[in-house]
This record gives sequence, structure tokens and C-alpha cells, in this order.
Amino acid sequence: MQIKEVEAKGLSRTYNVTVPKEELAEKLEAKIKEMQPQVSLKGFRPGKVPMSHIRKMFGQSIMKDVVEDVLNTSSQQAMNDNNIRPAGQPKIDLRANGEEVTKGKADLEYKMTVEMIPEFEPAEPGKLKFTRLTSEIDDKNIDERLSQLAEGQKTYKKKAKTAKAKKDDAVLINFVGRIDGEAFDGGAMDEHQLVLGSGTFIPGFEDQLIGAKAGDKLDVTVTFPEEYGAKELAGKEAVFETEVLEVQGEQDAKVDDELASKFGFEGLDKLKEVIKEQLEGEYEAQSRLKLKRAILDELDKKHDFDLPPGMVEAEFSNIWSQVQAEKEAGNLDEEDAKKSDKQLEKDYRKIAERRVRLGLVLAEMGQKAEVNVTNEELQQAMIAEARRYPGQEQQVIEFYQKNPNAVAQLRAPIYEEKVVDFIIEQAKVTDKKVSRDKLYEEDEMI
Repeated sequence: MQIKEVEAKGLSRTYNVTVPKEELAEKLEAKIKEMQPQVSLKGFRPGKVPMSHIRKMFGQSIMKDVVEDVLNTSSQQAMNDNNIRPAGQPKIDLRANGEEVTKGKADLEYKMTVEMIPEFEPAEPGKLKFTRLTSEIDDKNIDERLSQLAEGQKTYKKKAKTAKAKKDDAVLINFVGRIDGEAFDGGAMDEHQLVLGSGTFIPGFEDQLIGAKAGDKLDVTVTFPEEYGAKELAGKEAVFETEVLEVQGEQDAKVDDELASKFGFEGLDKLKEVIKEQLEGEYEAQSRLKLKRAILDELDKKHDFDLPPGMVEAEFSNIWSQVQAEKEAGNLDEEDAKKSDKQLEKDYRKIAERRVRLGLVLAEMGQKAEVNVTNEELQQAMIAEARRYPGQEQQVIEFYQKNPNAVAQLRAPIYEEKVVDFIIEQAKVTDKKVSRDKLYEEDEMI
């Protein structure tokens, strides 16, 4: 086999590789010999089919497998011989006639282009300094969470017949919806409780019930949104014949033992104890998130090296497809919505470059620290992912067992967190107590 470098440009290397047909023939013979004991053909005893007959019957088919194996092994050898750490799958451009190669009449010739992982010296974790923000739980924090729980347990009490419905009241209604005078499926309901201002009904429906009182009968005219889930209704005007049975006022749930019992706890003290534990976990997670962002920012500042264009392009493509989807759905944030596509592309390409740079830095630091993701950790991640799909757990597990790329996607965030843990252990980290608001103050997300 001959391997010759023909181009070196930046992080890209191109090689011409030639595998003589004689070498392919030898590998074909070895493959046939390996297969012979398992071959069973009519007219021959099992395992006794002559190699010449196997070659005649299946030679070209077997040679295709040999060529595929040789492409993999030779391209890997080319990278090993030249100390190439690939930044992705090499691009293979076959130069020989494939049919002639599989017939054993031509050498296997191809051009291989590969991008390299850049050589750089990562920062030493022990020389890094960070401030970790922490916050303590106080009674006010617990009371706020209790109030939120009580808010979700609101009840509604019937008002006087003369009471007019206002925002945040509930109305008990019967209704029948019609389009062009014809009732439609799913457009009728009896004794339905609707909270005015909740936004649970078609836009405009709830507003027209404000001011109504028990016994009122009215037509509510609305237009279904263009993006409405039921295509047969989307964009159409409907009239709902509506009868108001009751107007109900909201009643706040009291923060007491009864509220605690609704959540399965013996008393208010026990509920407070559980809430405190939850808040401590949330604060700890937020503290780590802040520290991780500070670590990534610092690593980004300390490293400047050429990036593999293919890795950057792949990362940018993923980001850009998400940006375009959000733009089409009208979900871009205010700042991005004001920008042109050209400016957006420029900004998000910088983000892609940062992500690739940080990924390479963390990978290099993790390799030096001999950080590994264990099979047990991967199994736990698979199980956690499977639990997100009740009733389909086995199918999810089987999907990961059959898809190495999917497993790699599970492994990546675990590896990243373990490298961050290592950096935190080695770096000088000083704790600083701050308010809850400061702890949850928004940072620029990258």
C-alpha cells in the first residue's frame, strides 16, 4: 500500500492512497479461506466446498466486502502513519473504476481528505480562579413557594345571580359551536367551567363573556387561528350559542395543614421542610450553572487556535436550522428579530466557533486528566431517557443499543460535566453569598 500526502492546507490534509490489486487478491483469498468451513452448497458436504468454486460463485461479492474493509483500514493507517487526529470522518474520493477493482483487474486508488484536531496546550486547571455564587434559604423564600402552591389550588364559589362576570372569575357554561349554521365535532359542551382571562379558549371567546351574568344567553363569535390544530376549522369564523349557568368568584386556598394534605403531607411543617430541600437543590443547581458559565467564559478567553472548518460548519448548521425554525414560528427574541439574516448569521457563526473551541478544550483537558464515562453512567443515562417515554422504554433502550451515534450524544454531556467537575476540584474556587435575585440574574446564554 502506498500513501502520499498531496496537499497540506491549514488543518486539512489530503492523501493519495493506492492498494495494489495483488494485495486485494491476497485478502480475498484469506476471506474465502475463513468462510470455507461455514459455506454449504448443494452437491458438496458442509464445509467442503472448494475455494475455487466459492471464488467463482461469490468472488466479486466477497471482494466488495474486502474493498470496504480495506478502505476503512487503509484510511485509518494513513491517519496513524501521519499522526493525524481526525476532527471528523475523512472524505473518500475513489479514483479507480469500482467494477474493475471488485473484479480484481485494477488497483484500489482513492484520495482522502481529512481535517485535523488542532495542536494546542490547554490551560492548567490548578492555575484558574473562580467565584462561586451561593444563596441561603430563608422563611420568605419558603413562604413565596407556599403561596405559589396555594395559587394552584384555587377554588371557585358561586356568586349571586345578579353578579356580572369579570376577569379572573369562572363561568359555568353550556355552548354549541356552529360554522355556517352547522354544528361541528368537538364544538359543544355542557356545564364547562371556564376561567376568564386564562387564555384556554379561542382568542376573543373569554372577553365576550365579561359582564355576563347567570341566565344570560348570548352568541359568541370568534375566528379560529390560521395555525389551529384542526385543519378543517383553521381560519374559519364560528358562532357559539352560549348559556351562562353560574358566575363564580375565586377563593384563595389557605396556607395551612389542609393545603399540605392536598399534596400528601401530614402537616404544614412537613411541607415546609420538603420545600426547603427542593429550594436548596434548585439553588445549588443554579450556583453550579453560574460557575460553569464562568469557567467556559474563562476557557474561551484563554484559548485561541485554528478551528476545523467542517466542525464549525456542522455546529453552525445545527444552530442556524433552530434559529430559522424559531423565526418562522415568530419566536425569535426581540433583539434577534430586529437583525437582518446577514447579521444573525454572523452572530451565530461566532457562537458556533465558541462552542467548537470550548468542546476541543474540554476534550483535551479531559483526556489529560484521564476523564472517562463509564458503562454504568451511560446505562443510567439511557434509562433516564427511556423513562421520558412511558410504555416505550424497551424500544428506547433498543434504539440506543443499535445506534452508536445516539449513544455518543448521550455520552457528550456526561463527559463535559465530569471535566467541569475536575476543573472545579483543581481550580481555586471562592464562595460568595448573594441574594436570590443576584443568583438568578440572567447571563448571556451561549
